[in-house]
Formats: sequence, C-alpha cells, structure tokens
Amino acid sequence: MPVTLPLPFRKLTVPSIGRRRVTTQVVATTTALCAGFGLFAAGADSDNEKINPVAATSSAQPAAQVPGEQQAPAPAPAAAAPNAPTAEPVAFPFPEPPRPTTVRPVDAVVSSGFGARWGTAHNGIDFAGQMGAPIKSVTDGVVIEAGPATGFGLWVRVQQDDGTVGVYGHMQDILAQVGQPVRAGDVIATVGARGQSTGPHLHYEVHDPGLGKIDPAPWFAARGMDVNNFPG
Repeated sequence: MPVTLPLPFRKLTVPSIGRRRVTTQVVATTTALCAGFGLFAAGADSDNEKINPVAATSSAQPAAQVPGEQQAPAPAPAAAAPNAPTAEPVAFPFPEPPRPTTVRPVDAVVSSGFGARWGTAHNGIDFAGQMGAPIKSVTDGVVIEAGPATGFGLWVRVQQDDGTVGVYGHMQDILAQVGQPVRAGDVIATVGARGQSTGPHLHYEVHDPGLGKIDPAPWFAARGMDVNNFPG
C-alpha cells in the first residue's frame, strides 16, 4: 500500500478501499459467529427433544419400594351393581307319575262278599277296617249324596268315572259334601259301625245304571285290582 507523507497540519487519510475491506471482514466474522451460535442452540434443542420422551417413559414406571416403608394397597375391584341380574338355575321338567284310577277304599281285608247271607241279599262287600280308619274314594267322581240312610246309619254316594255309583255305608264321620269333586284316593269318610252293623267296617256297593247292584269284586278285577288279595 503506498504511503503518503503528511504535510504540516494535514490529517492522515486512509483510503476508503481499506475501510470497506475491514468492514467486510468484520461483518463476515460476525455472521459466522452468529451462525455457529444458531447451530449450537439448534443442537441443544434437538437433544432436549430426544431426552424428554425417555424421561417421561422412565417416570411412568413404579418407584422402587424403600425398605421399611409400607406400600399402599392395590385398589379393590369394583363391586357388582346391586340390581345386576343373577343367573337362574335351569329347571328340567320331570313328568308327574300317573295317578291310579282305582284304589282300595279301606286298607283292610274283605270280611264278607257279595250274595246271599243269613237268608238275605248282601248287595256289596265288607272291609273289616278299624274304627276311625280313613275311607277313600275308589275312583274319580262327584259326591251326589252324603248323610243319613236307612240301614246304613250314614252313607256317601259317589258318581264314579265310568258312570256307576259307589255306595259307602256305616261310616262314623262324613268328610265330603254333595257336589264335591273327588279323585281316586281322596278321603271322604271314616270307618264306623252305625246302622245295622255288628262292628266297625265299610260296606261298599256298585250300582250299574243298566244292571242294578252288581258284585264289586269282578268290577274291581276289570279295573286291574284283585280286591280279595290284601297283603296286610
């Protein structure tokens, strides 16, 4: 660079070209420094973004229990709603065993059969039951008469399921009433000795509308019962 010797009282003049060059160098240096600081800041932010998720993940893990410190119990499961429907047991229908259509009127032996007896007609069969023993309806039917009767003291007449009429005599107490439906085995009276009787027993007759008074033993046999065979 050429050097100009100063004249007396003359200021040193620096060419403008040199000033522009220095200014350019200062600006370039400043720009480079700013760029470097920017990259450093960007790198720091990038590192923070990578670290934060790791920290969040690790913080979600349960903390280790300190020795001697009691750990809080786990929350109890939610109770069932009070009105929640409960499962009902499955009911399997069992068929009802068939009912008998014919039963023995008294649990006792036959003491006298149908036919002539002591010079008169005995129009039924006698069951030698004990006083007060239950008398059961022989078949399903309807009570058509219940009360006093000549020779029987008290009787009950039942319209039976086959159209015949069953007559029960000499009972002590009547436990059925007129118009009452009965089923085979229902108790309708008790054994007595009322009327023309020598002792407690049941006199039972079968009246067929077309034939009159018939022997009850064959009638029982036709319904599957041997009335003369009593195991007791």
